[in-house]
Amino acid sequence: EPPCRQQLRHLQDSAGIAARLPPRLEGRWVSTGCEVRPGPEFLTRSYLFYTNRLFKALQFYYWDPSCRDPSYSLVIKGKLRLRQASWITRGATEADYHLHKVGIVFHSPRAMREVASRINQTSGEGCRGFLPPGRSWAPGALYEVLSAKTERDCTAALGFAMHELSLVRVERHFQPLLQPQQSGSRPVEELYLGDIHTDWGERLHYRPTGYQRPLQSALHHVHPCPACGIISRADEHHPPILPARAALPMQLSGSWVSTHCEVRPAVLFLTRYFTFHGNNHTWEGHYYHYSDPLCRQPTFTIYASGHYSQGVPSAKVRGGTELAFKVTQARVTPMDQVTVVMLNSSEAGSCGLEGSWSAGVEQDITATNGCLALGIKLPHTEYELFKTEQDTQERSLLYIGERPTDGSSPDSPDKRPTSYQAPLIQCAAASEEFSNYISLKYVARKDANGIEALKPLPVAFLLFIALLFLRWD
Repeated sequence: EPPCRQQLRHLQDSAGIAARLPPRLEGRWVSTGCEVRPGPEFLTRSYLFYTNRLFKALQFYYWDPSCRDPSYSLVIKGKLRLRQASWITRGATEADYHLHKVGIVFHSPRAMREVASRINQTSGEGCRGFLPPGRSWAPGALYEVLSAKTERDCTAALGFAMHELSLVRVERHFQPLLQPQQSGSRPVEELYLGDIHTDWGERLHYRPTGYQRPLQSALHHVHPCPACGIISRADEHHPPILPARAALPMQLSGSWVSTHCEVRPAVLFLTRYFTFHGNNHTWEGHYYHYSDPLCRQPTFTIYASGHYSQGVPSAKVRGGTELAFKVTQARVTPMDQVTVVMLNSSEAGSCGLEGSWSAGVEQDITATNGCLALGIKLPHTEYELFKTEQDTQERSLLYIGERPTDGSSPDSPDKRPTSYQAPLIQCAAASEEFSNYISLKYVARKDANGIEALKPLPVAFLLFIALLFLRWD
């Protein structure tokens, strides 16, 4: 069985993932590498949750995409209260948090100058004199930028908010031991926190509906993880400096597939599978959409193809490559009754042949210039950001730009992403590319009378379809 197909099947079997509701947060959770947030901002995180609901979160910010040149660190203290299961993002728990204090430590005079001038320019009266002019940089000095006690908050200038704590999910799975003489497995725990809005102006009041790259438990993480130990031992005065990694040339050719069920803001669950043909710069992608956070209940599948431009190094996001992707053809397969009904009731000429959709049957939507109901426009150009990396097991990873949080498309150069989605893993090299379509079986559940029973869909999903707010890729 080809490795790409194997990986997709493994994802559909959810790979033994368990997610407790409500989640257990006690303990330390750390980044597994250098993270990129929209902006771009480069950071690592180390969050400690206590049994009495208090937490202490450390965020370390850097000048560079390898997290080797620290600029400043934030120490964030507060209290977190888990509430009910989210009815918008299935599988997540909503939470309320309260910040007690936030402190900042500068790691260079330049960092101090830049942050101080931002705070002095953009903050209200109480923050104007945050750092008196002429105050020289003192290594290790901690300055308070937020205090609940004195009601002073100078964090807005930093684009800082902890809304990520308002959406929480913990997943646990088992990693097989890699050494030949050992059998068995070890637990891995991942903490998914709310996503950060791609538009800087929106991030201060955005309530997350998707997730960021997960933190892993400092105790139960994937091995090997050179960054995990370095980050968990760090503190605000000794920020983590990650090991140097060789920069790799952008190697797109071959096939790439999701490593887990992915969540998009506004609640889409999907897995992705792409093949890039470097010789003629064509690409094809399969997007498998689901209604549940383990990607077990398919709703529709999209196949799209087109060509892409020569990549140029990004001036804005160091380490990234800018590309333009043209989508010229697409096909859709509805995988459940709800989607069939939606497509059959869409306006004539707006999505394939009117009234002809049925579950499990693929239809070309190129002739109708896409599919309005699913938000697909053809032909269509997207301005993208890519990077390739190798993980600690020498496997190739492909990071594709994060989608705009508002559900729009990066269809102009100024909307080009400045951060990345979850990585895809290479499952076939250029020589092994195969273009046959991996289809997921359409399964309708039959009830006792042999009548096809419709699985109830979450309210959010139905609402969502009603709003025709679906975004595909």
